[in-house]
Amino acid sequence: MPKMTFIERDGTRREVDAPLGLSVLEIAHRHGIDIEGACEGSLACSTCHVIVDPAWFAKLARPTEDEEDMLDLAFGLEKTSRLGCQIVMTEALDGLTVRLPAGTRNLLDT
Repeated sequence: MPKMTFIERDGTRREVDAPLGLSVLEIAHRHGIDIEGACEGSLACSTCHVIVDPAWFAKLARPTEDEEDMLDLAFGLEKTSRLGCQIVMTEALDGLTVRLPAGTRNLLDT
């Protein structure tokens, strides 16, 4: 089974099983990683924002315009920022490493 590593806000590295076809957001939720995903992966928020390790960033499909629009709302945006709901695990991503940002901005909460 493919693996991926989450670097949590406190710097802890967690390597987890990453089933093919699941998004980084779904994988995080399966393993109790603290990623909110307020819109449940419908590309309507930025609370699943992750920072992709630069060594992996070029291996990802390019973000859609809709994802880029949502990323503009993300807290702590970096050059390798992506939305976890938009990164789907493939064999080519076995070993993917992502870091959680210092915080999130949930515009869905009212």
